[in-house]
Amino acid sequence: MIALPPRMRALALGWGAVGVAYTLSSLLQGPGTVLAESALDRLVPFDPRGVWLYLSFFALIPYAYLRADAARVPWLMRAMQFGALVSGIVFVLFPTTLHYPPVAGASLSAAALRLLAAGDSAQNCLPSLHAALTCLAARALVDARRPWRSALVVLWSAAITWSIVQTRRHLALDISAGVLVALVCGMLAARLPAFSRRAI
Repeated sequence: MIALPPRMRALALGWGAVGVAYTLSSLLQGPGTVLAESALDRLVPFDPRGVWLYLSFFALIPYAYLRADAARVPWLMRAMQFGALVSGIVFVLFPTTLHYPPVAGASLSAAALRLLAAGDSAQNCLPSLHAALTCLAARALVDARRPWRSALVVLWSAAITWSIVQTRRHLALDISAGVLVALVCGMLAARLPAFSRRAI
């Protein structure tokens, strides 16, 4: 068996748990309750061009595992595992969906968004794991000793969060729930000294 480097192992166990929870909940859940757009959602116009910021999430997560302070990596892994568990339970017990706007046009952005939608679940909306994991990754990376990187990470995370609504993959309510999941699971993970204090 190939032994993964510690940071890559943490990435596989943390982010991998999210994939397992997301997939299993999609198989176990019933029809979803349709969530309606709020006034806050309508302030963000639908625009397929936001897909590139949305997809940059898939760079932020591994970047967090590879570049965060070593002592924070076990916390990040455990917080993501807790987030996957909590979100998976909600997805099964209270599945949700939304009215996805049609993606018209022949632009590369529109094509990318259609491809993303085709491979994603139409349910699993609330809480937004995209938002929850973005928050956790940002928390792991923000460091007073690296102010410029911290500022860029905050801006990057805010842009990803904006794009989640801009592409209508989630609504503001889903994002709020995702942020709450991140806060609760982050605090829970920090209360496990064996994992939160052991450096990688």
